[in-house]
Amino acid sequence: MNVYGVTGWKNSGKTTLVESLVIHFTKLGMSVSTIKHAHHSVKIDQEGKDSHRHRAAGASQVMLASQSRWALMTELRDQKEPTLKDLLAGMNPVDLILIEGYKRDTHPKIETFRAAAGQTLIGSTDPTIKAVATDVADLQTDQTILDLNNTSQIADFILAQLGMSEPAISRKVHGL
Repeated sequence: MNVYGVTGWKNSGKTTLVESLVIHFTKLGMSVSTIKHAHHSVKIDQEGKDSHRHRAAGASQVMLASQSRWALMTELRDQKEPTLKDLLAGMNPVDLILIEGYKRDTHPKIETFRAAAGQTLIGSTDPTIKAVATDVADLQTDQTILDLNNTSQIADFILAQLGMSEPAISRKVHGL
């Protein structure tokens, strides 16, 4: 499976870029999944709902299923957070998995950087960051600079990095 990441500091545009890339790649006919890392405890279900009641009662896993989607919630209950490798192993096969976050993992990444976020570049010391997608016109870095607002440019960069090309994808989608 092809895996590519988007990382950066808080408020640098990671989620907006991942969303734009998913739209772009799916319009090309690619199947895309995402993994989003959060540094805080997230609540997926709502208090008072049956799934929440099951989880609060002590269930290790709660699966919620309907005709339009299903979700599996796993309570770690003092167990270690699963690694990205473990999470990837549980994903269904697709053309591309985009990973948001996981700064310290070893997959290739694009760093999002906005001057307004007031942070330093991560990529200057991280060889897994292959490019910086930024809104800063004169950013000083040795890495490839991409326009944070040009999804096509960023998507083309990712496809090139993964050895994939749009014409090959289009041929696959159209059965050519």
